[in-house]
Amino acid sequence: TFILYYYFTVKRGVKATILGYDLKEDVVEHCNAIAQKYGYDGLRFVVSDVTRDTLADTHVDMVVTLHACDTATDYALYHAVQWNSRVILSVPCCQHELNAQIESEGLSALTKYGLLKERFAALATDALRASLLEYSGYKTQVLEFVDFSHTPKNVLIRAVKSNIPPRKREKSLREVESLMEEFHADPALYRLLMQGRQMQDSFLQKRR
Repeated sequence: TFILYYYFTVKRGVKATILGYDLKEDVVEHCNAIAQKYGYDGLRFVVSDVTRDTLADTHVDMVVTLHACDTATDYALYHAVQWNSRVILSVPCCQHELNAQIESEGLSALTKYGLLKERFAALATDALRASLLEYSGYKTQVLEFVDFSHTPKNVLIRAVKSNIPPRKREKSLREVESLMEEFHADPALYRLLMQGRQMQDSFLQKRR
């Protein structure tokens, strides 16, 4: 977070405001003290749960997540989509949700060995996330951002708001639902986006 702030404000000369979330009060206090020490007036940290939308009325250009555990990543991605953020950079971690869900009659070789199931679940989780971001109107890439020798948690989902054709968006959604059906999965980001779409449709119907 400090590197991002330095890059934008010092190297690029951009007047940036960055808000960092963490659940640990001591970490937040320490980071705010460092920001104050270096005169980083636009950088602030708060104790907050990412599952809550505390920035509903705020314009958010970019959302960055680093090792947000399990479904915390999904909530961050969902809020980024709802905020219509231009750029999303997400490094997922601890993808436990699908590991507890997935099973497949036809592809049981992928799910019957615990270690392989865990690794497959992690890959499947991030594949679903990337496709759901495409469905939401983002040009999305999945990249290795550091060498595997440094950390196995080295997958970066990079998404940029783009003019994705409706046909391509719907194709991405069908791919997600096909994988969900095959493995009996119900990922958090899918649930959140579908709930959001239902609320939006209901709101539009009432306005008519």
